[in-house]
Amino acid sequence: MNAGRPNHDGDHDAKIIPIGAGAQHGNGTSRRAHALGRDGPGGARSRTPGGTGGDTAADRAGESEQDGHGSFEQDLAAGLRFLRRRLAGDYEVDEFGFDPDFAETFLFPLARTLYRHWFRVELAGLENVPRKGAALVVANHSGTLPIDAVMLQTGIHDHADRVLRLLGADLVYQVPFLGHLSRKSGHTLAHPADTARLLAKGELVGVFPEGFKGVGKPFRERYHLQRFGRGGFVAAALRGQVPIIPCAIVGAEEIYPKIANLRPLARLLGFPYFPITPTFPWLGPLGLVPLPSKWIIQFGEPIPISDYEPDAADDALTVFNLTDHIRETIQHLLYDVLLRRGPAFSR
Repeated sequence: MNAGRPNHDGDHDAKIIPIGAGAQHGNGTSRRAHALGRDGPGGARSRTPGGTGGDTAADRAGESEQDGHGSFEQDLAAGLRFLRRRLAGDYEVDEFGFDPDFAETFLFPLARTLYRHWFRVELAGLENVPRKGAALVVANHSGTLPIDAVMLQTGIHDHADRVLRLLGADLVYQVPFLGHLSRKSGHTLAHPADTARLLAKGELVGVFPEGFKGVGKPFRERYHLQRFGRGGFVAAALRGQVPIIPCAIVGAEEIYPKIANLRPLARLLGFPYFPITPTFPWLGPLGLVPLPSKWIIQFGEPIPISDYEPDAADDALTVFNLTDHIRETIQHLLYDVLLRRGPAFSR
């Protein structure tokens, strides 16, 4: 079956973007405009949440990227401007709950600190992420807590001029504060209808097919992909006729090495697992600080869907074969990136 298998022999030619290079890559103004809804998938201009001119959260985020840091006075001023917009109702939230102004002012700056200075994330193969139009980014999932989702979204936001709309499991949205925060940052429920609507709008959508099986796997199984479910993401890509971008995330496996699982407590709390790590719960709240592993996020060559008709989404064998091929592709990417990264805590 010809499904556009990536050529792993070319991985060494992939461009690697080091920390802090976002301001030099691509058109930063375009990225910030898209993040706040100024330009839709077709380039149509729409109302900018948070007002116009230089007093937007996006402009402040761009200045922070170029300067590399912001003073306390600048942060305070940004917070006051954000509060003024909130009180005036001068902001927008889309139909999925995404709040670009809130994300630009608070969520991305916090995530960017971990991204740049703690995990020292590098991106490779960014040329495989389309600058516009719908696509589906499919990545491995790990880390005990899903910090890899936030780092992936931050990397694409800062370096690829796109807002990644991540799909999350039901449990995420059953936790009141977490569900609300996830929607504000651009995430939504991993449901076929929501996925189809996002892709139809030309959005870049991200999915972790391993789900909790991947993020909660024990440390001894690190970087070994779990089952990819029933291939719902493949069916969505086939129906929407959008390319699939395989993605390998290396580094998340080491941040909270899961050495045991308290199953009775997990069942009592309604969690899929309750992790025991070398630092949690022994160190109390300090045990929640992730270990500073070195991260690399690698995007593989797009897997084309144009060879298939949309109704191929209803063919279980086609969906299964494509799902298996994508899983194999990401597993090979993981092995390649692991060799390139070297020791997990190298500087």
